[in-house]
Amino acid sequence: MENKKEKTAPDVSVGADTEQPISKNTISSISENGGNIKSFEEMQRKMQLGLDPSYLKTISMNELFDTQYGSKQPLIDGLLYPGTYIFAGSPKLGKSFLMAQLAYHVSTGTPLWNYPTRKGTVLYLALEDDYRRLQERLYRMFGTESTDNLYFSVSASQLGNGLDEQLARFVAEHRDTKLIIIDTLQKVREVGGDKFSYASDYEIVTKLKAFSDHYGICFLVVHHTRKMESSDSFDMISGTNGLLGAADGAFVMQKEKRTDNKAVLEVAGRDQQDQKLWLNFNRERCVWELTKTETELWKEPEDPLLEKIKELITAEQPEWTGTATELTEFLQVEMQPNALSRKLNVSLERLLIEYGIQYRSERGHEGRRIYLTYMGSQRDDM
Repeated sequence: MENKKEKTAPDVSVGADTEQPISKNTISSISENGGNIKSFEEMQRKMQLGLDPSYLKTISMNELFDTQYGSKQPLIDGLLYPGTYIFAGSPKLGKSFLMAQLAYHVSTGTPLWNYPTRKGTVLYLALEDDYRRLQERLYRMFGTESTDNLYFSVSASQLGNGLDEQLARFVAEHRDTKLIIIDTLQKVREVGGDKFSYASDYEIVTKLKAFSDHYGICFLVVHHTRKMESSDSFDMISGTNGLLGAADGAFVMQKEKRTDNKAVLEVAGRDQQDQKLWLNFNRERCVWELTKTETELWKEPEDPLLEKIKELITAEQPEWTGTATELTEFLQVEMQPNALSRKLNVSLERLLIEYGIQYRSERGHEGRRIYLTYMGSQRDDM
């Protein structure tokens, strides 16, 4: 009997994002029976097209605006988001101490350098360490203040040769997993092949990104920088540009002198602003402390529509349900109902994170209805 190997992450086409919609608005009104028949026929047609290798899946601009996409809440506000990130620095720089620090703060939900942090399970693959060294390092950093949400492993399979299955099983057993740290990339690369080609670098990060996108988690992949200096810190990441090209972002850590306690951490990514942070290593506590940042994080200006929703959806009045037309009247705004729905689709993530209000839109027997629910501060979900 043929054994079929179970897939642990979806096969994905080449592209930056594979995010799936959570709902889609249908503008035109259709009768219930006729609508069901048409919807079923359309679903069949799309399934048949999907089996055609010559079919290119596309989405129109109208469909894009009429679709709700799930929010990507940051693990650490303004610093770390779901996705796949490279963390690069020269050897013996103190990267492992910073990885342990990040892991501990996410697993406990305690703020890191005054950055609000959301609590979740963390897996730290410390593949260049042993458990004795980890025990000693963590005790020096945090004393006996432990957490049940932080897991370690000092050995793992390689990507494409068992690691995918190991990580999928861990995530299945720990549903609230938010962060997986791989220290280092070289330890999980497949043996053989061209390790230093653009295609190889791009492929390995694409595999990790497919996994992180599928499960909605963050991969932080530790890697080394090259010795050659560059005016652009991100050009110093060892390997080709394929690593950075496929990743959602990168962190580059540098010191002027290896023996120095001071370091600069540069951050760039698709979901966070470019930043430069100056750190100082506290040798007594073995933790990195933030001394200054290059600039204050830019904040979006207040949105008049979201501010109106904030005033009306509160802990005292936590729910509202109705049509888009009814919502325009409820908020007393001069907007077309369709424009209002699209605006909320685009602002779904901001409405939840900044205002603590969940928005969803669903089609029922009586047409499409909007649901607004007060969830409380999402910055305190820690």
